[in-house]
Amino acid sequence: MDTSLIDREKTAERLLAASAKHSFDPDTELDWDKPFDEDAWYWPPELVSLYDTPLWKGMSQEQRIELSKHEAASLCAIGVWFETILMQLLLRHTYDLEPTSAHVRYALTEIADECRHSKMFARAVTKMGTPTYRPSRLDHQLGRVIKTISTTPGAFTGTLLAEEILDWMQRLTFPDERIQPFVRGVTRIHVVEEARHIRYAREELRRQMETAPRWEVEFTRLSSAQAARTIARSLISPKVYASVGLDVARAVEQARTSPHRRDVMAQSAKRLMDFLDEIGLIKGPSRRLWKSSGLLG
Repeated sequence: MDTSLIDREKTAERLLAASAKHSFDPDTELDWDKPFDEDAWYWPPELVSLYDTPLWKGMSQEQRIELSKHEAASLCAIGVWFETILMQLLLRHTYDLEPTSAHVRYALTEIADECRHSKMFARAVTKMGTPTYRPSRLDHQLGRVIKTISTTPGAFTGTLLAEEILDWMQRLTFPDERIQPFVRGVTRIHVVEEARHIRYAREELRRQMETAPRWEVEFTRLSSAQAARTIARSLISPKVYASVGLDVARAVEQARTSPHRRDVMAQSAKRLMDFLDEIGLIKGPSRRLWKSSGLLG
């Protein structure tokens, strides 16, 4: 067997063993009936999109906490959208592979994880009592196109974009005692299980980039940069601002131009951007697209 395939199998076996020891059922792991604490945040205030803007400074504490709830709900609902795309990409990846391999068994294990995560996020939105925030019509259709035309390395790049940005934010959330215990529980489950998914995607993407033909690499650079723009702007629905009584156009503009928000988004993706740059995905014409996503510092 090819050395890279042996390494792939060893990684998958380790991840399967970790999955057997550290997987969670959110339906039983979380206390779905416990009421929320009126004074607790739903998301770290420093990660709320309007933090440190003129609008934020004029908001009451109650309104700020309410905005954190709606932004947490937006991230959960958009998370279901991300996971749906990811599951389809993983299934497509396994279609031509040996079904008895550990690599495919782990892909199917990850899909099972993502099914649980999607149900958890959807149920969390219901518990928070907010609208179900969806991507814009344009981004919804772009997601359909991206998942249809994506190359194999593009599929794993998209997976990492969706997972690592949220993972960075959630690692700040679950240990934060200012945050609702329920939300901390949701983020803890996601962080533990996504660590395996990130390892799987990173190692497979590196292998794919070493063997992909030049046209596929060039196409992946451009399509992945567009995916980054779509993902970054979809995280927080503009409708959250209307839900807390803010002027939507003004709020969108202040979030877009906020130095703090730009820094948060760049920090959330820095580790990933360094990795993608290292393996040759951020090059040539695609670099401008990556910069416009706000993820490349």
